[in-house]
Amino acid sequence: MGNDSSIEWTGSTWNPVSGCTKVSAGCDHCYAERITERFHGRGAFANVELHPERLDMPLRWRKPRRVFVNSMSDLFHQDVPDEFIGSVFDVMARTPRHIFQILTKRHGRMRSLLNHWADDDWTWRRGDAMWCGPLRGPLSNVHLGVSVEDQKAADLRLPALERTPATVRFISAEPLLGPVNLDRYLFQDRAGRPSISWVIVGGESGPGARPLELDWVRSLVTQCQDAQVSVFVKQLGSVWAGRGKGGDMDAWPADLRVREFPVVAP
Repeated sequence: MGNDSSIEWTGSTWNPVSGCTKVSAGCDHCYAERITERFHGRGAFANVELHPERLDMPLRWRKPRRVFVNSMSDLFHQDVPDEFIGSVFDVMARTPRHIFQILTKRHGRMRSLLNHWADDDWTWRRGDAMWCGPLRGPLSNVHLGVSVEDQKAADLRLPALERTPATVRFISAEPLLGPVNLDRYLFQDRAGRPSISWVIVGGESGPGARPLELDWVRSLVTQCQDAQVSVFVKQLGSVWAGRGKGGDMDAWPADLRVREFPVVAP
């Protein structure tokens, strides 16, 4: 649960929560569901479980890492208590040497909870540890993102992401199921910083994978480049590749061989 990850845009995974439920078309062929049910049986993934014994893992990692938080769940799922989410943020606040990447489809709860914590004092106990607020501004080492599989998801989730306090906001357009126009979201704030700092693009792989059109990817890459926003093309999907996950960059069109990470202002 904390080993090196094969996910190209991160370094390690940290799963203090496991299990999830579907909320949109992007969830239909969930890899985490497939892995969980392979070992624990049909329906097991719908059981959201907390793993407090895993909370201290980043504290034990001495070298800086890029960490994907809850690759096997959604931190802002309704079955995860506020107090437990606070414990996760406590660990992230105490380990500024790491960069934590949180990706959600529960955009509304993320926006509401983090804005509430930014405004109000909050205190609770977890075992012998106490986490106290308020969060005075977003944690600089925590990057917050939403999944955007099509234009409907973009227009639903991105306004909430824009209103969520964060030093880095990102989009995961994976699995990309249709064309997406981000022009209205890739703008700079009054300080000259982009509202969205990073866009990840990828197709779908595994059983029942849906096709990816290269023009959808090409459009997102162009939009990001025009707005000077970092873009990371992860893979082109198994339907395009014919085999594997479409992750062999040497086989891609040259203009799609782009893997950038967000530029964080000092």
